[in-house]
Amino acid sequence: MAGSPKVGVLALQGDVREHAALLAGLGAEVVLVRRPEELATVSGLVIPGGESSVIDKLSRIFGLQQPIREAIAAGMPVLGTCAGLIMLADAVVDAIDGQESFGGLDVVVRRNAFGRQVESFEAELDVPELGTGSVKAAFIRGPVVESVGEAASVLAALPDGRVVAVEQGGLLGLSFHPEITGESRFHARFLDRVAARAA
Repeated sequence: MAGSPKVGVLALQGDVREHAALLAGLGAEVVLVRRPEELATVSGLVIPGGESSVIDKLSRIFGLQQPIREAIAAGMPVLGTCAGLIMLADAVVDAIDGQESFGGLDVVVRRNAFGRQVESFEAELDVPELGTGSVKAAFIRGPVVESVGEAASVLAALPDGRVVAVEQGGLLGLSFHPEITGESRFHARFLDRVAARAA
């Protein structure tokens, strides 16, 4: 529809369709981003879950690593879920040799902190910034935020204190998959950031 925010989903690998469907359901115009030219057309970007080392490699092969870094540095709002959080982190623990992130989010993240795929689980999270009602979060081989720098702030943590959602300006990083449980409030928050920056 006219006037709706035009946002991208990084479509190199991972659960791209689920994010695209959720964003479209919230009224956004969605572009699947595989090339720098497509990135240049959007006002915000979602980096989906998947395998962070593969997303890293493919972003370099397709010439997207530097343009995404530049877009983040220029203030483009970005939502990263699971592997997307790893890609946004300034530092990654347990990365494979040579693995790089886009950076921008002042956090240290540990890959695969919750173990293997068979150890996936769901949890109810309290996220005051999203209003009342808990968030149903699906964790699938997710990362965990080991430390949060001064520039970033914590949005949610598990009952044991492990940080699983952080925010810094227009950047939003989640250890879990809201698109799998039908939780749309994080995507709506992201779209609000996109709209505010466009205004």
